[in-house]
Amino acid sequence: MIDNTGPLKGLRILDMSRILAGPTCTQILGDLGADVIKIERPGMGDDTRKWGPPYVKDANGNDTSESAYYLCANRNKRSLTVDITQAEGQELIRKLAGKCDVLIENHKVGGLKKYGLDYDSMKGDFPNLIYCSISGFGQTGPKSHRPGYDFMIQAMGGIMSVTGDPDGSPMKVGVGIADVMCGMYAAISILAAIRHRDQGGSGQHIDLALLDSQAAWLINSGMNYLTSRENQHRLGNAHPNVVPYQVFETSDGCFVLAIGNDTQFRKFCEFVEAPELPNDSRFHTNADRVRNREVLVLIINELTRRFSTQYWLEELEKRQVPCGPVNTIKEVFDDPQVQHREMEITMPHPLSGTDEVSLIGSPVKMSETPVSYRHAPPTLGQHTDEVLEELLGLDETERRELSEQEVI
Repeated sequence: MIDNTGPLKGLRILDMSRILAGPTCTQILGDLGADVIKIERPGMGDDTRKWGPPYVKDANGNDTSESAYYLCANRNKRSLTVDITQAEGQELIRKLAGKCDVLIENHKVGGLKKYGLDYDSMKGDFPNLIYCSISGFGQTGPKSHRPGYDFMIQAMGGIMSVTGDPDGSPMKVGVGIADVMCGMYAAISILAAIRHRDQGGSGQHIDLALLDSQAAWLINSGMNYLTSRENQHRLGNAHPNVVPYQVFETSDGCFVLAIGNDTQFRKFCEFVEAPELPNDSRFHTNADRVRNREVLVLIINELTRRFSTQYWLEELEKRQVPCGPVNTIKEVFDDPQVQHREMEITMPHPLSGTDEVSLIGSPVKMSETPVSYRHAPPTLGQHTDEVLEELLGLDETERRELSEQEVI
């Protein structure tokens, strides 16, 4: 058993979430040392188990039941199957809640009330429980009853209106970023609530909405609107507030130039033998360059097309002009820096034909309380017996009876 070195060691999470936002939150907490008990539907499990291909391959090269999507957000958890539609299953959840510090769920608003597992039904019996609800639109408001999905929230939350080619269609981000960011806000909120409770406060209800968190991470684009009351238009790979800060063409491809200040711009211009550009009134300051971006981008593209991508990356790095390649995902994980930072890890897995699976590592590097990788994403119900015996003291006979009743 790998030692638990994380700062959240001793914290227990009852995870009744599924898909991506909630599981992202609980994987972060699990990596940091929390004991995460993942509640899944018997025989079904988290929806994402079936979101493939690709799937983990067995020894014969055949697909198993574990999708790559499921693996991405379910490390450091123990899977317990419980049918919460049955009274016995509801009682198990309540007993488990009494052994946990946090309960996190992403059922539709009001969906757990009929089972007596909503916050209002549980707060009296568990006053110190931190109860985190994730939904599309929040627990209140005119749209709170609606279900929410990442793609839909990206559209409704404005990010698609500023993403994509200026002459093309609105474009979503290539990963489920609305879900992921909501999961991160959830993790932060839970840690803040734990801090409050540990200083003598009580438990509380955390109400997180995908739409709220999406609006929050519009960041500078959102503030551009609130300041000017003008909509930002799609700029492709360009930046609304900084120029030149986008993809530029080379003789054999492209690269990213990310010039963030006037000094860097001057260094770039001197290197490309265009020292007159910083002195041109159209390009003298960043504000000037933003106003005249179309002209400047044409000029820079003419300059960068003269040499290869590798040339620009090597030469500009020497001169401390920020730039980078447009990597494929393979190139990301082949990058020596990414490898040095251990952003790809392997963990033992019982269904894999190689006896292990590759996972994306945690980006959190802590000197005194490092993250630990203790559990590979669990198979469905893998820890049901273990958890019920450890936390609730149920013996083999009691567990067998629950299994025969299809409660677990």
